[in-house]
Amino acid sequence: MAVSAAGPLLEVEDLHAGYLGIPAVRRISLTVGAGEVVALLGPNGAGKTTTLATIAGLLTPISGSVKLNGQSIGGRATHLLARDGVALVPEDRALFYDLTTRENLVVANRGGKALPAGELIEMLPELEKCMNRKAGVLSGGEQQMLALGRAIVTRPKLLLVDEMSLGLAPVIVERLLPILRRIAQDLGAGVLFVEQHVPLALSLADRAYVLNHGDLVLHGTAQELRNRRELLEASYLGEAEIDVVAARGPN
Repeated sequence: MAVSAAGPLLEVEDLHAGYLGIPAVRRISLTVGAGEVVALLGPNGAGKTTTLATIAGLLTPISGSVKLNGQSIGGRATHLLARDGVALVPEDRALFYDLTTRENLVVANRGGKALPAGELIEMLPELEKCMNRKAGVLSGGEQQMLALGRAIVTRPKLLLVDEMSLGLAPVIVERLLPILRRIAQDLGAGVLFVEQHVPLALSLADRAYVLNHGDLVLHGTAQELRNRRELLEASYLGEAEIDVVAARGPN
C-alpha cells in the first residue's frame, strides 16, 4: 500500500536512540502510512524494541526526529501520545492480571473513544468468552488477544506491536497476526510491528525494514524482500554480507 499524498502518518528521520545517552540504534529513518502495515525485522539485539519504545515515548531520542501527522512527538510522555492516537502492545503484554478481561478493556478506554463492543468482538472473537475471566488465568493466546484489544479499543491512529508471537505456538500466531491487517483496513490505522517469524511477517506486511546491530540495513516492499530471500538472509548477518549478495544481483 502506498503512503498517501498527504504524507506519512509516522515519519522517523535520522533517529539515534538508546539508554543513558548511549545509542542502541543509529540513523534510523522509516515511515508508516495510514492503513499501512509495516514490519520491523532483524535478529535479537538488533534494536527493534528500542526503536518501538522511542516512537511510543518510553525513551527520549538522543537525536533525530519522530513525527506523527507532521507534528514532532519525539520525547513526549506515553500518556500524552496515547491521547494523540499512539497505542503500544508491549512484549510483556502489560495486562492487569487481577482484573477481568472486561475490566482491562474499561481501564484502557478511559479517554472515552471506545470502539463499540460489537466491532471489537468481531475483530477479536475469542475475547467474547473471556469477558468475565481474570487476565491472569487466560491462555497465552487469549492474553495476547486481550493486549491487542486494550490497544485498539481507543481507535488508535498508530498501532505499535512488539513481538506479538513471543511464547506462542505457531498455530496461534497464524491466527493472531492477520488481525493486524484487519485493524489497518477497518480502523485506517498505521501498524508498525516487530516480528521474528519472517515469512509470516512478510506475508502480512506491505513493506518491511531490517535492523542489524542498531543500523537499518535493508528495506523494501514485502514482495521485493520475499523475492530476494538470499539478500534478506544476508541482512541478518550484516552489511558486508549484504554487499556480497547484492553484487550478484537477483537469482
